[in-house]
Amino acid sequence: MQLSSYRSMWLVTMFDLPVDTKIARRRYALFRKFLLEDGFTQLQYSVYGRHCSSEENADVHLKRVERNLPPDGEVRVLTVTDKQFERMRIFWGKIRQSPTETPGQLALF
Repeated sequence: MQLSSYRSMWLVTMFDLPVDTKIARRRYALFRKFLLEDGFTQLQYSVYGRHCSSEENADVHLKRVERNLPPDGEVRVLTVTDKQFERMRIFWGKIRQSPTETPGQLALF
């Protein structure tokens, strides 16, 4: 069981937050800013992903998301392994963009 804790993985955060008032839009912007500052990358509108070096590291970032939840709306977080993330299929219309690459292995000095 100890070996699995060192599996690198992805946290995929999806949210549907209200933006009908000035306060709600501010809360949306603050949550989005938090995700970006915590190392998440926008995958699609309201879908952000973050690579984590281990399950313990993923748990740290999951708890940070919990602490920064806006009071309204819905936030879902999906944890997937690198292998599962690699199998994601991406389809484009006329505008093509490069998919997010898996970061290299963490080097400790």
